Amino acid sequence: MKHLFACLLPLVLAAAAPAAEKPAAPSDVYKSVLRIEVATQTPDYRTPWNAGHFSGGIGTGFIIGKNQILTNAHVVSNARRVLINIYGSSKKYPAKVDYIAHDCDLALLSVEDFADFAAFPAFAFGDIPALESQVRVIGYPIGGERLSVTRGVVSRIDFQPYAHSRADSHLIVQIDAAINPGNSGGPCIQDGKVVGVAFQGLRQADNTGYIIPTPVVKRFLKDIADGTYDHYVELGISEFPLFNPAMRKALGLPDNDKGVLVTNVIPTSSADGLLKPGDILMSINGLDIDSAGMVAIDGENVNFNEIGERKFAGDKLAVRFLRDGKRNDVQIELKPLEWARIYAIDYESQPRYIVFAGLVFQPLDTNLFASQKFEDVNVRRLYSDYVPKGLFQKRPDIVMLTRVESDPATNQLDDFAGFAVDKINGTEVRDLAHAYELLYPKDPPEFFVIELFGSNRPVVMPAAKVKDANTRIQKNYGITRLFNLQP
Repeated sequence: MKHLFACLLPLVLAAAAPAAEKPAAPSDVYKSVLRIEVATQTPDYRTPWNAGHFSGGIGTGFIIGKNQILTNAHVVSNARRVLINIYGSSKKYPAKVDYIAHDCDLALLSVEDFADFAAFPAFAFGDIPALESQVRVIGYPIGGERLSVTRGVVSRIDFQPYAHSRADSHLIVQIDAAINPGNSGGPCIQDGKVVGVAFQGLRQADNTGYIIPTPVVKRFLKDIADGTYDHYVELGISEFPLFNPAMRKALGLPDNDKGVLVTNVIPTSSADGLLKPGDILMSINGLDIDSAGMVAIDGENVNFNEIGERKFAGDKLAVRFLRDGKRNDVQIELKPLEWARIYAIDYESQPRYIVFAGLVFQPLDTNLFASQKFEDVNVRRLYSDYVPKGLFQKRPDIVMLTRVESDPATNQLDDFAGFAVDKINGTEVRDLAHAYELLYPKDPPEFFVIELFGSNRPVVMPAAKVKDANTRIQKNYGITRLFNLQP
């Protein structure tokens, strides 16, 4: 997958301060901006029984309350050890991740002993900075121990993808300064208040960086106030802009630049049973939706999904739409769409897998897709249709045959790797746990017949060969466990 945006660990804004301005002297507020040192362990989805590879990085966090340190999720993802430095001190303080939200790239940390930090001021939050206003970003650039203070001008406020999860889009603020490896998680300050968190850059452009604005930050902090993070809610629809005058005329719409076409409603989603394809969305919570799907909030035009972005599970949206030329008003109660996480990179989880006589089975998700580069058209279709067409209702997992390890039992079976499993011994496979039940039953059949989507013939494995093959495979490939069904 190719992504326009890249979250960077660490991050730095490379613009220089205006030459005429005298650099600010270090102050107590600088001590509230902390250097974060992280050791990570990244799971290996190609050989899922292995521990994964170890690495590390440097990021930035800042104090927002008593023993509350805000940073990016990608700074501390898959962390095995987190250490924090105070400005001007070489002492390292062990820290832990209390809350992490991969869908909006934010995390909240705490240290074991906050006593040495207690006198430092906590940052307060401001509003979204205005276009053309100047902001200041503080962080720890790579290659040194000292703080970096840089400036940029707000050049755009938009609704864009967040690179960390690869699946989520939220409000962003663009500044005319490049964001490079150095100080991910650093505070973006205006008039003494935090107006955002530096988090990603744009690969195809110079001097273009992005910060997470305060509406996203405040929503994260409100979500975790009850002790858990519940994720974003989803309306559960796809829409199409209505710019074309001919299309508007065909739909019976006036030429007034209002409304977008609903093209799909995800089964079991918030909108399921209330909206349907062909409806024309006209307004949301009393705000008119234009033909590009934009609404006006706080003087800025943003995608109408931003209205739902600021809501929580159980909250309602007032939606007005046209169906067959008639106006309809509904209240839609919002909820998360957990199945959509198949399209997001997963962190802090071990890969699930089954090893069966040299055949390796894994559930399809974005981590696996990124590591395996599946080319079979059936696999790609199952992946793309999984949520929009509600395949998750029948198959909570799309089980893949990802590897065929070399063994006498798997001779001439190499060509089957990379296909999705349809049936085992005539039974449709629901998920990985179900596949395990079918592959390791109490009373094995004479043969295991594994049918694959898009394959001209099934994989046939004599049951009598399974035990000895498993023993050889475990010894030859250092596999301590033949399965892991829990993330």
